[in-house]
Amino acid sequence: MPPNFLIISGSSGSGKTIALQVLEDLGFYCIDNLPPSLIPDMASRMMGSGASSQKCAVSIDSRNRDFLGELSSHFDSLRSMNIDFRVIFLDADDQMLLQRYSETRRKHPLSDQHTSLSEAIAKERKILEPIADLAHRHLDTSRTTPHELRSQIRDFAASSDDSSLTLLFQSFGFKYGSPSDADFVFDVRCLPNPHWDPELKPLTGLDAPVHAYLSAQPKCMDMFEHIRDFIAHWLPSFIDDNRNYMTVAIGCTGGKHRSVFLSNLLRKHFSEDEQSEQLAILTQVRHRELSL
Repeated sequence: MPPNFLIISGSSGSGKTIALQVLEDLGFYCIDNLPPSLIPDMASRMMGSGASSQKCAVSIDSRNRDFLGELSSHFDSLRSMNIDFRVIFLDADDQMLLQRYSETRRKHPLSDQHTSLSEAIAKERKILEPIADLAHRHLDTSRTTPHELRSQIRDFAASSDDSSLTLLFQSFGFKYGSPSDADFVFDVRCLPNPHWDPELKPLTGLDAPVHAYLSAQPKCMDMFEHIRDFIAHWLPSFIDDNRNYMTVAIGCTGGKHRSVFLSNLLRKHFSEDEQSEQLAILTQVRHRELSL
């Protein structure tokens, strides 16, 4: 069964409101800005007394700064009540947060006549460190559209606890910056580039001609095998360390050909691999630079 108690946190402007709206649409009872000290009692009331099918989501932000240091003990209380909970932490880089506040003309909750917006963002990161360290999943929304964020939250909420680990392969383009929420980043810019073929340039790694071109390149298949073997070798160790999620980022220059091709190939392999089945691994793929 998917987790039925979710905790959403993150930087102001990173998308927490969108996340709560998605969860509400999915049937979660949502509470915004709940003091962390009230989490165990609220969870006990909502999830107990025969209401185990009730799905709940709460948002915690920097406005409750005085309570964040006690989060670990509150989470221990949830575990002692056998409540299956997950924590999602959303963030974005400083430049994107500044841009979003500039565009919306919103006031940052920590800014005042003595604190600039940049200073408020830095101060908030420090305040949120306790919950960021305890989060099950980090999502970098710097280059994520609202539509893509909604999709990621839906995927997270639907993930089954029958899976010991969710393995996400994410393609991206180095020219747009490396993803900050990746556990491993592989640079595949050394591989033959379909971009320089006029017929392949307008296509992507999802198209058959590009797939055929890259499949015929020995270096591409060598890279696939090396990344595949590295991940396969270390997956059991990460599972033994109680990891629930792992993001493997594959980057090429523009994030449209080589990285997409390899991410799909890796996802296909691990979704069909006997070892993955034995380890109960759930695989996903996401292409950051493609509007899908």
